[in-house]
Amino acid sequence: MKLLSAIMLGATFFAQTALAQTKEEVITTIEKVNDYWQSHNSAKCRGFWDNAAYFTGNQEVYALTGNKKYLDYSLAWANYNNWKGATQTDKSKWEYKQYGEGMNHVLFADWQICFQVYIDLYKLEHRAERIERALEVMCYQSTTAEKDYWWWSDALYMGMPIFTKLYTVTHDQKLLDKQYECYKWTDSLLFDSEDKLYYRDGKYVYPKVKTACNGGKSFWARGDGWVLAGLAKVLQDLPKDSKYRPFYIDRFKKLAEGVAKCQQPEGYWTRSMLCPDDAPGYETSGTAFFTYGLLWGVNNGILPAKQYEQTINKAWNYLYNTALQQDGSIGYVQPIGEKPDPTRTVNAKSQAPFGTGAWLLAACEYYRYIKK
Repeated sequence: MKLLSAIMLGATFFAQTALAQTKEEVITTIEKVNDYWQSHNSAKCRGFWDNAAYFTGNQEVYALTGNKKYLDYSLAWANYNNWKGATQTDKSKWEYKQYGEGMNHVLFADWQICFQVYIDLYKLEHRAERIERALEVMCYQSTTAEKDYWWWSDALYMGMPIFTKLYTVTHDQKLLDKQYECYKWTDSLLFDSEDKLYYRDGKYVYPKVKTACNGGKSFWARGDGWVLAGLAKVLQDLPKDSKYRPFYIDRFKKLAEGVAKCQQPEGYWTRSMLCPDDAPGYETSGTAFFTYGLLWGVNNGILPAKQYEQTINKAWNYLYNTALQQDGSIGYVQPIGEKPDPTRTVNAKSQAPFGTGAWLLAACEYYRYIKK
C-alpha cells in the first residue's frame, strides 16, 4: 500500500511538473478567462480595491494582446467612476487611518488603486481628465508629513505603485521620495527578517497572534502576495539609477526567498503560510500574486531563473490545472478578508475579481516566460 501511494504521488507530481503549454495555448487561455469574467460581470462597478485589482490584470491582458474589447471594458469602468476613487473634495476631511469604504477615505489606498488603471489609460491617450484626480490626491499626499499611510500589507499593492506610475508621467522626485519614506515605515512595522515575510498588519505581529497548529507566526498568503506583486510593479517603473532601487530589490529578493520556502508540493500556497493546518486546502489569489511576482523577477533578471524554475513550474501547474475551471472561471479564491480564516469556504466555485485579476497577471508573465 505504501509503495502504491508513493507511485501515485510520484505520478501526480510528474503530471503537475510536466509543462506542455505553448505561447499560443497560453494566450488562448488568457482570453478565455478574461472573456468569461467580462461576460459575467458588468464594467459598471465601483472603483474600490476589489474591482480595481481585476482591472490591473485586464490592463496587462490588453497590453499583451492589443484586443480593443479589453481596453473598452476598462474605459467603461473608468468613465462610470468619473476617473476617481473616493470623491470627497474637502481635503480637511480626507481619511486613511482606519478602514473605510466611504467617500472621505480619499487617502486610503483601497480607494487609490484605481489610479493605477487610469494612469495606464492616460498613457494610451493623453487626456488630462484621466489623471486629474490622481494627480490631485497623490501629489497632495506626497507633501504631507505623515508616513503611516500603508499600515496594512495590501496597501503595498493598492497604493505604493501609484507613485512610480505617476513619476513616469510627471518626473516629480517628490513622488519617489514619499513612496520610499512610506514604504520604509511599513517595512519597519511588518517585515519579519527571520522568515522573510510580511505580517498583514500590526495586529498580527508575533506574538500578538499565534498559529493554532504550532503557536508560531501567522503570515497570510494573499497579504504577502500583495507585497511581492506590489514590489514588482514598483521596480518596473522605478528609474534604474534611483538611489532607492537597491532597497526595493533587496526586499523583493528576500520576500521571494521567504515565499518559495512555503510552497506546497502541489504548487499552491495555503492561506496560513507557515502552518497549513490552520487553513488547509487550495487558495488561488495568494498563489497567483506570488507566481506573478516570481515570474516578473525572473523575466526581468532580478531573480535567478534556475533557482525559481521548479517553484514557478509547480505554481503555474496549479493555476492552469486546478484554479482554472472548464468554463474559464478562476476558482479557489479566498473571499474578502484579512487573515487565514478556516471558517470561510474556499472551493472550485469561489470566485472574486481580485482573484481573476491576479491569475491574469501571472498568466501574462508566464506567456513572456515560456520560450515558444
